[in-house]
Amino acid sequence: PLYEGVAPYIYPLVRFTLGAFLVVHGYPKVTNLSGAEALFTKMGFGSPMALAVLIMIVEFFGGLGIALGFITRLWAAAAAIEMAYIVFALKWSKGFMAFAGGYEHELLLGILLFAIALRGSGNLSVDKAIGREL
Repeated sequence: PLYEGVAPYIYPLVRFTLGAFLVVHGYPKVTNLSGAEALFTKMGFGSPMALAVLIMIVEFFGGLGIALGFITRLWAAAAAIEMAYIVFALKWSKGFMAFAGGYEHELLLGILLFAIALRGSGNLSVDKAIGREL
């Protein structure tokens, strides 16, 4: 009976946790966008301010959307693409030892975000409350 009673809350808990995790990582970019721009400049990206704004939007606002279940598929897909880029373009390209020493976090997040993008917001979400899901 316990498992059956909590089953409807498991997926919303996972969705909320992943969204909140992204918010925590996006918040420093909201409060210090120039710091993110400086980091992207140092990494050699073109248009570092545009990239900083894009990453801030995906992580902070997208994280809020995922946590609340609002436009969940779009936000989760965008964040999954960000994680895939981090894993394969930034870490894999540095060779196996660099890849083996620090990709797990982003890979796990990316897989979970991809699953959320496929599954959608589920119950206990803004999307369900308004009766529309992207």
